Amino acid sequence: MAITLSDAAAERVKSFLANRGKGLGVRLGVKTTGCSGLAYVLEFVDELNDEDVVFEDKGVKVIVDPKSKLYLDGTRLEFIKEGLNEGFEFVNPNVKGECGCGESFTV
Repeated sequence: MAITLSDAAAERVKSFLANRGKGLGVRLGVKTTGCSGLAYVLEFVDELNDEDVVFEDKGVKVIVDPKSKLYLDGTRLEFIKEGLNEGFEFVNPNVKGECGCGESFTV
């Protein structure tokens, strides 16, 4: 399994964790929702679950649950700034289609 972070994404996660003053890393996952079926989940992790898979990229611990691991293999997490907008973007080679609004995807 390989999930990578761009330099900008890694620095942004480190900054968020430093501002929070706690946290082991960031959880990447998927949940069933939306018109295409799946949506991404990104949240900070303070405690690990027994079944979590943990790895590190660019000094950031990335935590993934077993269900999500299947859908996220090969994904790259980017942090994009465009004008006044900024946010994380998932670049996932497994995606076969997305809904029109971009909120959900299918593999």
